Amino acid sequence: MSKVFARNLLFNKQVMATDGTEIGTLSNIVVEIKGGNIIDLMVTPNVNLDTSRYKKVDNYILVPFDSVSAVKDYIIIDKMKAKE
Repeated sequence: MSKVFARNLLFNKQVMATDGTEIGTLSNIVVEIKGGNIIDLMVTPNVNLDTSRYKKVDNYILVPFDSVSAVKDYIIIDKMKAKE
């Protein structure tokens, strides 16, 4: 994915898979300190989402940033890349 500006990653933005599945809501991001690259999105999962195949931290799932395919009204991710 090309560069994404932080202002486009507004917190509380909905995260959705390319197949239309609602993943959840963006709560925070994990950033590499040295380079400033975004590593993961911390997402509050949708209550109906099966989170068993995602990495979890507390009540959040971690979605690798390289699974993001678009950032517009929603953050669109590729579910296959996002799962462990």
